[in-house]
Amino acid sequence: MHSLFLKPGRDKSLKRRHPWVFSGAVSHVKGEPGPGETVRVLDSNGQCMGLAAYSPKSQIVARVWSFDCNQSIDEAFFRARLQHAIDRRRSLLDSGVTNAVRLVFSESDGLPGIIVDRYGDVVVCQFLSAGAEQWKKTVVAELGNLLGDVAFYERSDTAAREKEGLEKAAGPISGEIPNLVKLTENGVRFQVDVRNGHKTGFYLDQRDNRAAVSAIAKDKDVLDCFAYQGGFGVSALVKGAKSVTFVETSDDAQKTISRNLALNEIDTDRTEQITDDVFKRLRLFRDQDRGFDLIVLDPPKFAESHAQINKASRGYKDINRLALKLLRPGGRLFTFSCSGHIKPELFQKIVADGALDARRDVWIEQRLDQAADHPVALNYPEAHYLKGLVCRVDEE
Repeated sequence: MHSLFLKPGRDKSLKRRHPWVFSGAVSHVKGEPGPGETVRVLDSNGQCMGLAAYSPKSQIVARVWSFDCNQSIDEAFFRARLQHAIDRRRSLLDSGVTNAVRLVFSESDGLPGIIVDRYGDVVVCQFLSAGAEQWKKTVVAELGNLLGDVAFYERSDTAAREKEGLEKAAGPISGEIPNLVKLTENGVRFQVDVRNGHKTGFYLDQRDNRAAVSAIAKDKDVLDCFAYQGGFGVSALVKGAKSVTFVETSDDAQKTISRNLALNEIDTDRTEQITDDVFKRLRLFRDQDRGFDLIVLDPPKFAESHAQINKASRGYKDINRLALKLLRPGGRLFTFSCSGHIKPELFQKIVADGALDARRDVWIEQRLDQAADHPVALNYPEAHYLKGLVCRVDEE
C-alpha cells in the first residue's frame, strides 16, 4: 500500500478523527497511488493514523475511510458501513412517516463523498470524491444486496466532482426509473423528478421543518418563497392553511407545484402561483401593503465559498427585512440558510439586523435544523449546513 506522510505538527485534526487531509499538510507521498486508491496516512514519525482515499487533484488530498490501520478497505468494509448507516435510519424507515429517506450521508456515516437517498423503490446515489468513484460499483452492488428489488439512478452532477478532477456523471444504473417518483411525507404526497430535480430530486433535509410549518398553518395566509416544488406550501394546505402564495422563478418548478397540488386534491382557489424573483416580489408586496400570517424563506445556497460570505449576508438580510415587514401582528417567519459558510451565530445576527431595519420587535421561538437522517458526526462539524429560525413578530 502506498503511503502519504504528513508534515510535523499537521496531524492534530486526524488525532481528533477529522476525516480530511489537506494538500498543504502533506510532506511527501511514497509510491505513485492513483486517484481513489487507498493509502496509509502517516505522521512525520511514520506512525500510521488511518487509511484514506487518495485524490491528487483536490485540495482535500485524502479522505479517511478508517482510523484503524489494520482495517481492510474491501467489499466487506463497504457492506458493513452501509448496513450500519441503514440501521441508524431504521426507526424512520419503519415509522410510516415517509418512504423517502437519506440512507447515507457521506463523512457522517464514515463513507466520504457518498450520498444515498431512497425514494420508495428508487435509490439515487451521488459519488462526489475520487474514493467514492473508485468504489462505485461495489457500493451499488452492496446496496442492492441490502435493499432488495430497487432501481438505481446516479446524480453525480455537482461541482464537487470537478474539484476532485472527475467529470460530472448522471444517468440510470439499474432498473426502471419512472419519469416522476411518488413519495409520501407526514400524510402529504409529492412527485419527484430524480433526473433533473435539485440535489437528488427533493429536499429531504427539510422534512421536520415542513411538519413544523404545517402544524401551525391552519386558517393562516401563508407565503412560500423560493418554493421550488412547493414542499412547505403544499404541506401547509393539506393541514388546513387558508391560502398559500408560492413565489418561485422556475417555470418547471411551478409545473411541479401544480402537479403536487393536484396530487393532494387541493382547491386551487386557495393558492396563488407567482413566477418571479423573490427579492423583486417581496418589494412589490411591500408596496402593495400585502400581509401574511406565516412566511417561509428557504433560499438556495447564497455562499458557495468563504469569499462570498459578505455578499450572501447582504442577501439574507434583505429578504428577511422585507419578509418581516409583510408579517401581520403576531405572525411568524420561518427563515433558513443552507450555506455551510454562514454559521448559526452569524445567521441570527443577520436576521436581527433585518428586524432592526424593518422596525419590528421580533422573538426567536424555535431553532430549526436538518432532519435526523442527515446526522452531524461530532468529528465532522462541516456536516451541519442547514439552520433555521422561527421568529414571531410583536402583537403590537
